[in-house]
Amino acid sequence: MGPKFDPTAVYEIMVRVTGGEAPGGSSLAPKIGPLGLSPKKVGDDIAKATGDWKGMRVTVKLTVQNRNAKIDVIPSASSLVIKALKEPPRDRKKQKNIKHDGNVSLDEIYKIARIMRVRSLAKTFDGTVKEILGTAQSVGCKVEGSHPHDIINQIDNGQVDVPRE
Repeated sequence: MGPKFDPTAVYEIMVRVTGGEAPGGSSLAPKIGPLGLSPKKVGDDIAKATGDWKGMRVTVKLTVQNRNAKIDVIPSASSLVIKALKEPPRDRKKQKNIKHDGNVSLDEIYKIARIMRVRSLAKTFDGTVKEILGTAQSVGCKVEGSHPHDIINQIDNGQVDVPRE
């Protein structure tokens, strides 16, 4: 009996992994095994591709065609904010409940908002900036030395000008 899938078709699989670490074969095998890929090899490729995001949870998109997997990292807003804090990478097995109490500049927030704009639900760019500021508030960091919600209020009052894109 032949394969149950079309080898020339393109399959997309989304997996949430810890950056810099190979995900367990038991979590990858049910997703990519039927496509004829080795979970161990794909896991090692994911670990190599997510090296910049060491210790953080990121979403990885696997594009499978002709039994070859192409790996794209799709970071979330919170992982981009934590990366902007420039904290040293942490070992998730040793350090638990870490506080992200650093400071992020407003320019960094604008950069993150530009990256996240395509996935944002806001109509305008300043709405996307407010979404990222809300994420910074939930992460626990400060923006320009003040609470992120204060900057949201300043944007609403017109005291802070947000660029067009």
